[in-house]
Amino acid sequence: MKLPTQAKVWHNGELVEWRDAQVHVATHALHYATSVFEGLRGYATAHGGTTGRGTAIVQLDAHVKRLLDSCRISELPLRWDFAQVREAVLATVRANGFKSCYIRPLVFRGCGALGVDPSNSPVEMSVIVIEHGAHFGPEAYARGIAMCVSSWRRMAPDTLPTMAKAAANYLNSMHILLEARGNGFDDGIALDHEGYLSEGSGANLFVVARGKLFTPSLGSSILEGVTRGCVLTLAREFGLEVLETRIPREMLYVADEVFVTGTAAEVTPVRSIDRKPIGAGARGPLTERLQQAYLAIVRGEVADRHGWLTLV
Repeated sequence: MKLPTQAKVWHNGELVEWRDAQVHVATHALHYATSVFEGLRGYATAHGGTTGRGTAIVQLDAHVKRLLDSCRISELPLRWDFAQVREAVLATVRANGFKSCYIRPLVFRGCGALGVDPSNSPVEMSVIVIEHGAHFGPEAYARGIAMCVSSWRRMAPDTLPTMAKAAANYLNSMHILLEARGNGFDDGIALDHEGYLSEGSGANLFVVARGKLFTPSLGSSILEGVTRGCVLTLAREFGLEVLETRIPREMLYVADEVFVTGTAAEVTPVRSIDRKPIGAGARGPLTERLQQAYLAIVRGEVADRHGWLTLV
C-alpha cells in the first residue's frame, strides 16, 4: 500500500499533517509490539446506488468494536470510547477526501519508560487514511492468486492472543508472506499448532468441497475477520451449508474452490496451492457469486440490506 506524501492524520484527538504524525524512538510499542490496530475500507459508491454519491465505510461499527476488544485483550486502557473512536475514523476520512481508501486506526503504548512493564507508558491512538485499490491487482478478481502452505505455524492459543488484531501477531504474518513470495507465490497459508488449516498471512480462508462451504473455526488460531462474517452471512442467505470447523490440509488438494477474504483482499479466489491447480485453476462459480454479491453491496450498486455501510 503506497503511503501519501500529504495527508491528515488523527493523532491523540486532533488532526495533524502527515509529516507531523511522529513518535519518539523510545516509544514502548516500537520495542515490545504493544499495539493493536484495525483495517477498514472505504468505497466510492456508484452513482445512482442506494447510498448516493460519496465514500461508504464498510462495517464501521464492527471494526471499532473489534479494536476496543483488542485493546481489552492486550491490556491497552483506551481513553476514547466507542463513539469517539468511530468519529475519529469518520473525521479522518472526511479530512483527506479520498473516495476509495484504506483506513488504519492504531492504538499503542507511547513513550514513558523502557522495560517490558507498560504501566508507565501512555496509551495513544492514531488514524491513518490512504488511497487504495485492488489488493492483489484487478486481474486477481477472476484469475485468482497462487498460494502455498507455509512452514510457519500460527500461534498456539496459550502463546499470543490471535483474537486480538495485535501488531505482535504480524511478525508471524510477515514470515509467512516473505517465505511465500520468495518461493514465487502470492501468499501463504498457515496451519495451526495442531496441523489444521488456519488462515493466510492477512486473510481468512474458505474451502468449497462436497457441496458445502468450509472455513476454519475460531479455535484454529484465526482472527475473527469482519469480511469473513459478511461472507458467512451471504453464504447462508444463498442456502449453503456452512461449516466453521477444523479442516485438514489435504482438503485443499481435493477442493472444488478455495478463496480468501479480508478488508484488503475482499473476496479473492485461489487458483493454485503448492503449484496444484484448484478446480479449473481460476475463479469458481460459488466464489464468483459470493464475490459479486459482496462487491455489489460495498460499492453501493445494490441495496445495503444488512446495514454494512456508513456514508461519510
